[in-house]
Amino acid sequence: MIKINQNYLKLNASYLFSEIAKRVNAFIEANPDSAVIKLGIGDVTKALPTACIKAFHEAIDEMGDDATFKGYGPEQGYPFLRSAIAENDFQARDAAVDPDEIFVSDGAKCDTGNIQELFAPDIRIAVPDPVYPVYVDTNVMAGRTGGFANGRYEGLIYLESTKENGFIPELPKEKVDLIYLCFPNNPTGATATKDELAEWVHYARDNKALILFDAAYAEFIRDDNLPKSIYEIEGAKEVAIEFRSFSKTAGFTGTRCAYTVVPHNCRAYDADGEARLLHPLWNRRHSTKFNGVSYPVQRAAEAVYSQEGKAQTRALIDYYMNNAALIRKTMTSIGYNCVGGDNSPYIWIEAGSDSWAFFDRLLNEAGVVCTPGAGFGSCGAGYIRISAFNSHENVQEALERITKALTK
Repeated sequence: MIKINQNYLKLNASYLFSEIAKRVNAFIEANPDSAVIKLGIGDVTKALPTACIKAFHEAIDEMGDDATFKGYGPEQGYPFLRSAIAENDFQARDAAVDPDEIFVSDGAKCDTGNIQELFAPDIRIAVPDPVYPVYVDTNVMAGRTGGFANGRYEGLIYLESTKENGFIPELPKEKVDLIYLCFPNNPTGATATKDELAEWVHYARDNKALILFDAAYAEFIRDDNLPKSIYEIEGAKEVAIEFRSFSKTAGFTGTRCAYTVVPHNCRAYDADGEARLLHPLWNRRHSTKFNGVSYPVQRAAEAVYSQEGKAQTRALIDYYMNNAALIRKTMTSIGYNCVGGDNSPYIWIEAGSDSWAFFDRLLNEAGVVCTPGAGFGSCGAGYIRISAFNSHENVQEALERITKALTK
């Protein structure tokens, strides 16, 4: 008799964005003439940078010629892209990351979900609340939690991110082994200073713990005093793995390219307490279960770091950040407390009521889709997230509708 993985049965009934889609589709079916504006899921709307398109086309032309055709590439990524990433995203900020510490992949979502395969089933895991659901759900699938009760999974340590602590979670009061951090944060938009990140690095070193640092939105940071990488913190390479993505910064959500940094001296421990390097373990996992990102996509990603690509990518980020500033300004002007939107494309808004009820109100009264904070955890129950990823025109229209609905 074939048996299922029982841990899947512990998953909360519906994945957040699936539930949003279900409610939106029901609204559209009931209101076929309504023009819904989606400011919920963080998907981009602007086309790829011209430099990336040019590189894409040139690489496809190479694939059409026997002399330049590329078959299987290195699972870890082509050297040209790994070198460009190391030089521009890390070494330029005095973070000593080497090209062969970088693993190119098809998405940070995949990597943050897959990385947990390296670790024992009985480790103690700390996750922020609110939190990107993938961190939690993949560990539920792996059997590291108990059941779901009162909005949380038994066995996880939740690091509460609230208005009182500026949405920067405090160090756990109990010893943990694996820590998920995300800055700029999804969903709250909060950012951490170097001193705040240094506290986490010191904690990890003192407790033989590991930090999984999701920096997918690093390029949206406008304040030069804020760190974009955890490797800007001394000692972090021994205790942290970092995840990055081209999805939001360069519009690659439909093209799929990201990367994970696993430093050579980053370590965990075996059953006997002996230190084991994680780089060869992730390399083995990556090589066994992944065949690499396609050559044309990697050439397009490399073009992000060209002079033209940097300017065009910056223009894309500026476009979305102008939206973010407008959203925050408007929501604040009609009486709602907000964070994010200054160094992040997300605005975290205190709804003053149940977040799903507020979601339904905006959908039904304004035809605007947001993301209910409760879907990110118990601490998000009274909040919504609005995304800046849409056209200026749609954002302006959505805000006019929201203002009318909430002030009538």
